[in-house]
Amino acid sequence: MLEAGYQPFVVILTIIMLFICIYKEVFRASVCFLLAILVFMVTGLLSGEALLEGFSNQIIAVIILLIVITAGLRKNFNIEKIFDKLFKTQSSYQSFIFRMMTKVAFISSFINNTPVVALMTPYVYEWGKRNNISPSKLLIPLSFATIMGGMLTIIGTSTTLVLNGFLLSNELPEIDSLHLLYVGLAVVTTGILFITFFGDKLLPNNTDALEKFSNNKREYLVETELELNSILIGKTVAEAELRNLQGIYLVEIIRDNKCISPVTPQEVIQKNDLLIFAGDTNQIATLVNSNKGIKIPKHGAKDGFEKNIQVIEAVVGFESTLLNQTPKEIGFRNRYNAAVIAIHRNGKRLSGKIGNMKLLAGDLLLLYAGPDFSAKVDFYKDLHVITKIREINNLSVVKSLSLLLGALISIGLVIINFISLFEGLFIIFALMAAMNLINIKDVKTSIDLDMLAILVFSLAIGKVIVDTKTGELGASLLIDLLMPWGNVAILAGVMLITTILTSMISNVGAVSITFPLAYGISSQLGVDGAPLYLIIAFSASAAFLTPVGYQTNLIVFGPGGYTFKDFFKIGLPMTIVYLCTVMAMILMIYKTEIFGI
Repeated sequence: MLEAGYQPFVVILTIIMLFICIYKEVFRASVCFLLAILVFMVTGLLSGEALLEGFSNQIIAVIILLIVITAGLRKNFNIEKIFDKLFKTQSSYQSFIFRMMTKVAFISSFINNTPVVALMTPYVYEWGKRNNISPSKLLIPLSFATIMGGMLTIIGTSTTLVLNGFLLSNELPEIDSLHLLYVGLAVVTTGILFITFFGDKLLPNNTDALEKFSNNKREYLVETELELNSILIGKTVAEAELRNLQGIYLVEIIRDNKCISPVTPQEVIQKNDLLIFAGDTNQIATLVNSNKGIKIPKHGAKDGFEKNIQVIEAVVGFESTLLNQTPKEIGFRNRYNAAVIAIHRNGKRLSGKIGNMKLLAGDLLLLYAGPDFSAKVDFYKDLHVITKIREINNLSVVKSLSLLLGALISIGLVIINFISLFEGLFIIFALMAAMNLINIKDVKTSIDLDMLAILVFSLAIGKVIVDTKTGELGASLLIDLLMPWGNVAILAGVMLITTILTSMISNVGAVSITFPLAYGISSQLGVDGAPLYLIIAFSASAAFLTPVGYQTNLIVFGPGGYTFKDFFKIGLPMTIVYLCTVMAMILMIYKTEIFGI
């Protein structure tokens, strides 16, 4: 065990290294948190028992139940039907943005934000194409609406749930649901109005990746045919050395008007086969000149093969196990039964050999996928597919009404504090399980172990910051610096620190660092910490400045063809409007606690 005097400095140094590790994407975020936990355990600042307490925290159980219930709702209910009329209506840009953001914000107050954005993106795309509006004008508003809507309720986002976990573990009152709702409604109203009236001017007018592909398929795909005496005839793809070509790879074989894709190494090349290659198609000349008996058809593409190519867009997630690996290292084709046609990053298509490109969070992949691709994506949970409409099970009216009634009763009992939030969600979970809407397989596939690890590790890190008095040290420095300007300045300081952290790492990470700071401030000043904790809740969700601060931003980052500059251009004024609204509302609600009046 380190001496008490050295403990805060070890904690501060570890937090700084954690910040750098996450921001620089040295490892996946969950691994970065794990390394920080190991440092604290080795130095004696965190015991195994204290770490295990995080797994038994009621808030972790609540988050798991919410994820599983959301997965069940997605599988069995057509949530998109709520938006059908909106997407089919021919309306102006401003009218669409206002109605879309309003509905999305409402849905996000009860359902996890990430699946809402993943579900809605194809529909937003379709509306934009019908009305000749670029997706880049629509997708950031979609993401921002879910972020703001999540702040309407305690269960709307992991930010408030994790913060409640810290409050409970320190025997403090939970966040006031009504106060959260008041501030949330103000934020949603001002945010939607801001995007509605100024979004068109601040958002870019980009051409999306799928449209670029549709308009320029010859830049992505090249059709070749075999010469009569080609040495490849009768050989497998592996024997023909067509597996590791420079800059291109074989994605499809057309044989007797039938498509074979993805192409396995054991596939035997036959006479009259058409070979379709993807990647850096400028390299096709090297292949044609290799004396393998491959040539470019003089008459152009046969049977319009380009028209039959169906391409799916998928985004690499922030917590994906694919990060910092190449498609070749991953074994992408075998893993997903899909071939990567192109990779787009920061709004631009990457050039070079696709198989050797390391994947980063937010990368947009254009995929040529096989029939079981969707099942494999659901199993691995590393990609967010945004252009494929899912299948929905039909639910009987009796089951629908029974579940709705049970859910309403449970929520009502939670609101009047007759049962806890965990108990209310467990009742809903039990109802869905009894109706066979959720099974063990659904539970296994819906839980993201990386996310669960981050939540538990964040609670442990927050405990270390509190126990080692590091939070009190930071609180003393902040008080000394800002107290001359009053309590409002301290609130603003905590707000600014939390906003910066959430923009650079994550909302949960920001809460784990700033909660001990707020706890120390309230203890040293002897004031009610409720305004500070509510400030943290909203500031940790102010993820508008960069695409890396929030999962929904990453999902739309690639499909919208956005750059970091695009996010900052609209994110900065959006953040100012958002934070000013939050501060004004908190000063109104807690005027007695802050001003003593």
